[in-house]
Amino acid sequence: MKDPYRGGCACGAIRYETTSEPIVELHCQCRDCQRRSGTGHSSYLTFAQRSAMRITGEATSWRVAGESGNEKIHAFCPVCGAPVYLTFAAMPELIAVHAASLDDPGRFNPGFVTYGIRAQPWDRMDPGLRRFDRMPPG
Repeated sequence: MKDPYRGGCACGAIRYETTSEPIVELHCQCRDCQRRSGTGHSSYLTFAQRSAMRITGEATSWRVAGESGNEKIHAFCPVCGAPVYLTFAAMPELIAVHAASLDDPGRFNPGFVTYGIRAQPWDRMDPGLRRFDRMPPG
């Protein structure tokens, strides 16, 4: 069995763990991710089975309609404020964790960049990554 993915918020009040493998790992440069992260992008590992993710601690959440019009539910720690994961109203079984919330962020292996059309000139991504102006076709 492969090592579980483990992580949590900055203060440790929220923890997660899963033995599932991510279905996609990416950087997103949409304006929502820029505003929420305070930088040029956010980085995520998305897992297909939210029910397989064990989460301890109580997150606070807020909702926003993404550029696609689909609602995203952002979860963060009410103690330290660190973003931990997000879910999607239209796809309730998916859960995306912030790459930097991993205990071992070196396990993050991005495959592409989304919303490159919103990229800030100072936020340079690996030129070897495939770049999509918006979300890639399903």
